[in-house]
Amino acid sequence: MASINGENCPQSQKLPDEPSLTKLDFSHCNITRLKPSTFQQYRNLQILNLSYNALEELDFSVFQFHTVLQKLDISHNKLQTINCSTLQYIRGITHLNMAYNNFSMFLCKEFATFTKLKYLGLSVQRIRRYDLVNIEHLKLETVFLGFEDLQQYEAGSLQLLKTEKLHVVLPRTLTDSTRLLYDDFNISATLEISDILCNRICDKIRDISMIIQKSKISTLILSNFTMPWLEISNILKMSWHSTVEHLFIHSITLIERFDYEYNDFSRGSLKSLTFEIIIPLVFLYHSAKHPLNMFSEMIVENFTLSRAEITHFPCPPWSNIFRSLILTNNRITDETFTDCFTLAHIQFLNFRNNLLERLSHVTSMTSTMTSLRHLDVSGNRLKYNFNTICVWPQSLLVLNLSRNKITDSIFNCLPTNLQVLDLSSNQLSIVGEGLRHLKTLKELYLKSNQLSHIPDCSYISKNLIYLNIDENLIHSPSKEELTKCQNVRQIITGGNKFQCNCELREFISTAEVLHENLMGWPQSFMCDHPEEHKGIILKDFSPSEIVCNVYILVGLIIGIMLVLLIFMFFLCKYFDLPWYIRMIFQWLRRKYRVKNINSDDAMMGKRFHAFISYSQEDYEWVKNVLIPNLEKGDNAIKICHHERDFVPGKTIVENIINCIEKSFKSIFVLSPHFIQSEWCHYELYFAEHTLFGKKCDNLILILLDPIPQYLIPNKYSKLKAIMKHRTYMEWPKEKGKHGLFWANLREAIQTNIPLENDETFVLN
Repeated sequence: MASINGENCPQSQKLPDEPSLTKLDFSHCNITRLKPSTFQQYRNLQILNLSYNALEELDFSVFQFHTVLQKLDISHNKLQTINCSTLQYIRGITHLNMAYNNFSMFLCKEFATFTKLKYLGLSVQRIRRYDLVNIEHLKLETVFLGFEDLQQYEAGSLQLLKTEKLHVVLPRTLTDSTRLLYDDFNISATLEISDILCNRICDKIRDISMIIQKSKISTLILSNFTMPWLEISNILKMSWHSTVEHLFIHSITLIERFDYEYNDFSRGSLKSLTFEIIIPLVFLYHSAKHPLNMFSEMIVENFTLSRAEITHFPCPPWSNIFRSLILTNNRITDETFTDCFTLAHIQFLNFRNNLLERLSHVTSMTSTMTSLRHLDVSGNRLKYNFNTICVWPQSLLVLNLSRNKITDSIFNCLPTNLQVLDLSSNQLSIVGEGLRHLKTLKELYLKSNQLSHIPDCSYISKNLIYLNIDENLIHSPSKEELTKCQNVRQIITGGNKFQCNCELREFISTAEVLHENLMGWPQSFMCDHPEEHKGIILKDFSPSEIVCNVYILVGLIIGIMLVLLIFMFFLCKYFDLPWYIRMIFQWLRRKYRVKNINSDDAMMGKRFHAFISYSQEDYEWVKNVLIPNLEKGDNAIKICHHERDFVPGKTIVENIINCIEKSFKSIFVLSPHFIQSEWCHYELYFAEHTLFGKKCDNLILILLDPIPQYLIPNKYSKLKAIMKHRTYMEWPKEKGKHGLFWANLREAIQTNIPLENDETFVLN
């Protein structure tokens, strides 16, 4: 129901701009006047609270647009008059509280049209016989009469009321209240009397005690009293032998003495007796018996003693007819009902919110209660010792152990005939196989524990129709867990902190099928983590199949890798990518090595940039391709070529050694023909073992045609080692690669190194 509370007072700020509001609470706002337009925009207003303000007059025409208004509270104001002609605008009202105002006149004739009125609250100082004549035909449910300041009462005035319940606050100063009390006790079946302060002189209490026996009420409620226990005892005695069947004593402050008093409660009409909120200002008693023994000796079917701060309750001295015993919100300990055999007829026992600690005591205490059907020991400090034997009454059907310190061992200590079991707010982490023995279990409450999984319903009775596992630690429930519980009609599990991942998909799909069994689906089922999914309803969580299916994901990765490999293979095949990579690597490597060469030593006595060694079968390529491309241009390379630069008359070996020594680099053109040439091997050997060659990379290998290793004879091990450990340059067949080849070769030769002179080369 849309509403706004009393903190939003119209004096302090604007009214809320929400026309759909159905409830407004403007109590305690110091409102002095209502304007006709004050609530006009709230056409759906059903409940309006204007109590505890400073209204002095009220024109009900301010509610002319509120055709659905049902409850209006204008109590505790300063109203003196009412514009009766405007009452027509609220004649459909069901609850009207006008108590505690300053009315000088009573109910006008327009109240006769309030045919739907169920609750009426009034306060006056004087009441005469026919003041209520205009509502005598109304059949009300509750009438509240705040008569604290009543100064005059005419006997029989209240007899005109027709109500199921009458609530009267007795006058403080009325001289003779007997007539008023007599009328009160003979109007309705239920009477509530409030606010009596009785120190020593308790005339009103004595009047009540006398009138009770002559009344026709069946339910009597005494609330907010201050009196000695003796006066309450008198009311009890009189009520026991009257038409009163249900006696409620609420908010009683005990003064003076509180002693045990014997009364004959063996026979009477009283069926239920309730004491709630007892404030004792007496802490000593002088009788031999404890005053609480009075309660245990009462022959009444239903007895309640709540919020009385008692620490124990006596075992009845004889077989008692208690059917219901409620001792909630006290300080009762394990000593209560030890070896008690007189409660064999009790069916409902409630020890909620006490100080019980040992479950073994509870089982021992109730084992003699052979008629017990419902036991509530929630809100205590109960623990179960695994080694303790549990003996429960076979009649027990409902057991409430919620809000204790129960652990997983409890499943070894449960009565076998249970139909309802409440273990909420304990320390359970797993539901054990002990539930197999509960063949008749219909309802199981496991809310607010530490469960990480939905309980295995194969352990639980097939008669189970309700399962509450809300607010646990169930992050990733499985499809199998939910499927096993498909016969449970109502499952509450929405308040858990679900981890929305791929594992949850099957649970969500199963929940969609079994949604009629899941209470709160889908609104109450929300993702809690990871953070990016927090707040999303599980039904709307749908991760992709690729992310969740590992086979698809692996297949996709392998597929992408295959595509990349095929693409790389295509690049290598079509663009000869490895060749380019090798060429760049060689260039970088030479750059690094040149940096570490001692340039002064390297260039001493050099006449050529490079000496060329090749097989005669490769002469055409060397003469027409290699030498022209190296010696052309401004930055030409000076090549030592044997046809041009060998000195006649000298031996070939002498020419080779001198050419290698006078050249900065030695270029070897490798091909299958190179292997067959003896002189090529000599040249390679001499170049590899020059003093200069030991200090730098003076060999440049050009692979003109591929040479398989197996074709190289074993006697040429030096050539095998050089080809295996030295990087060589491959002559590309594609014309588009020639530019990079020549640039790389020139960089390897280092054309920027100057020679000593350019005179004709002469052998020493």
